[in-house]
Amino acid sequence: MSDHPDIRVVPADATRYPTLLQLQVHEPQRDFVGPVAVSLADAAQCGGSQAMAILCDDEPIGFYRIERQPRSIADRDFERATLGLRSFFIDARWQGRGLGTLALVAVMHDLKQRHPDACDVVLTVNVRNTPALALYRRAGFQETGGLYHGGRSGPQHVMLGALPT
Repeated sequence: MSDHPDIRVVPADATRYPTLLQLQVHEPQRDFVGPVAVSLADAAQCGGSQAMAILCDDEPIGFYRIERQPRSIADRDFERATLGLRSFFIDARWQGRGLGTLALVAVMHDLKQRHPDACDVVLTVNVRNTPALALYRRAGFQETGGLYHGGRSGPQHVMLGALPT
């Protein structure tokens, strides 16, 4: 990997599925991020959901989903036009290199291009997932106050980040 990796995001089409299905997180993180296979199947069933691949120099290193209906993320409405981010992760083999931060920058710029009317992105992060919480804070996301209690692994912070202008 170069000193300046080319991090970009692309829709997760069927040609990428075999590689994406190999991505996973470290064992302790599995409480917070489900398997890619489950997320891909769910995205296919949800009309407002789009599965996305995170690439480093054209190699898939991560995954996430975009939800056009933010209520599906936080079970509430938002004043400004908001998109939802779910299932964001970097593969265990690629973690610890600062790629999560670079990937979030790429995600936010991509979302602004694909959804020019959107202003914000909402996500939830488990209160016990301190590395992810720190990552999202570094990327400019802020807690909205209160907790979301619909997650499979306990309470989650609801975080909101502004898309670039």
